[in-house]
Amino acid sequence: MYRKINSLAALVLGALFPLGFAPLSYAIVAPLALGALFFLWSNASPRQAAFLGLWFGIGAFGVGVSWVFISLHNYGNMPSFLAAIVVGLFIFILSLYIAGCGYCQTRFLHLSRVARMLLVMPILWVFAEWLRGWVLGGFPWLYLGYSQADTILASLAPISGVFLVSLVSSILGSIAILILVGTVREKAWSLGAAAIVFSLLLVTERLVFVQPQGDLMNVSIIQNNISLSDKWNANETQNIVEKYLNTSAAETGADLVVWPESALPFYFDQLPTFILRQLVEHPADYLFGILERQGGDVQHYYNSAVAVSKEFTFYRKRHLVMFGEYLPLPFLFNWLFSYLDIPKSDFSSWSTRQRPLELADEKVGVTICYEAAFQNQVRSVLPMATVLANISEDSWFGNSLAPWQRLQMARFRALESGRPLIRASNNGLSAMIDHDGDVINLAPLFKRHVLRGELQPTEGITPFVQFGNSLLLPFMALLLLIALTIRRFNKFRSLGS
Repeated sequence: MYRKINSLAALVLGALFPLGFAPLSYAIVAPLALGALFFLWSNASPRQAAFLGLWFGIGAFGVGVSWVFISLHNYGNMPSFLAAIVVGLFIFILSLYIAGCGYCQTRFLHLSRVARMLLVMPILWVFAEWLRGWVLGGFPWLYLGYSQADTILASLAPISGVFLVSLVSSILGSIAILILVGTVREKAWSLGAAAIVFSLLLVTERLVFVQPQGDLMNVSIIQNNISLSDKWNANETQNIVEKYLNTSAAETGADLVVWPESALPFYFDQLPTFILRQLVEHPADYLFGILERQGGDVQHYYNSAVAVSKEFTFYRKRHLVMFGEYLPLPFLFNWLFSYLDIPKSDFSSWSTRQRPLELADEKVGVTICYEAAFQNQVRSVLPMATVLANISEDSWFGNSLAPWQRLQMARFRALESGRPLIRASNNGLSAMIDHDGDVINLAPLFKRHVLRGELQPTEGITPFVQFGNSLLLPFMALLLLIALTIRRFNKFRSLGS
């Protein structure tokens, strides 16, 4: 009975965990839910801890990434029963990371509960997030740190990125739980740890790593809210083109006009001359998404962004979305693809590093859609870039949590890099984000809108841009190694006595 109650508690805590993220953004909920899970782990056997982690993951991802069903069924036209099975399997796989984390923390039972909850479990949690972000292409969703975008903890992002924010957030969650239900000794240790953490946060909040570069940039983002059913419908092509050209023609005061991912239903080599002429003759520079095809006998297709300034320059997407833009392991998953109806979904990944695009006298580091979720993808154009831009097609997510979660992740890329970020989405939540991660202007969901505003380009190097995760991850590994060494030392000492 006791185990069932704990399992149910873990499931409920997991379901509460996503409430800490956008759009609800109850920032305190996510660390507290995780701290409570850590407390459950502290009294569990290895097997029990793994199952508690699994139940927590099922609750967290079952709520937090429920939008995957919408993408597969509503917009990918996958049968509902099959979409439910695929999503269920996906949630189970993601939950295994937390189950593994729970199991591994039981290897440190020689340490006190305070040491495990304030050090070992937070470190293992961050390692689980890191692994989830790159294994099998990566799924960097619902990192704990993202829930703290509007708290003082966000000041840690320029120092060592979202993983440092996750680490400190999980420590504070553990501190809160131990203060509530711990022993007198555990409460004292927790209060001391809290004092140290908040003292450091008061320092980091005042650190400045970047400075303004040049004049303000006037930006206009064209959000035309084209439905997916119309986007690749040949009968709607002229209407789509006219919407973009007519709306953009009025933006004569802008330095840069931005359209979303794959804005026009053409390959670049098919663009009519009149479109190219209007773009070139307009006083503003342009950045927009378009598809490209290259090659002879074997053609390659790229999801690209084109910059229209003194010349045409391109950025080609490097990090593609599995099942949406390419099929991994075709011999294994080809049957599944036959149940999906996703147009333009056989892309090639651009293999080499690309430089920022020259636009409006600034260097713009471009990412396309999903790429903004990956830290190193953004770091690859820094510190050269003075502005970041992410063009996206979020219609696949419908009216779900995903667009808000993606906006929250984009805010962290601005924070980590110390660069303002332009986010252009077809169907909503287009945004202008300053170098501190604050949203200056935001377009509504599912409405045509022209988002206008000014952004201040910046220069300089944050510690995260310079080092990435190359300092934090080895330091955490060293702490775990020391903890294991203490275990071995105590074991030998007991044998010697």
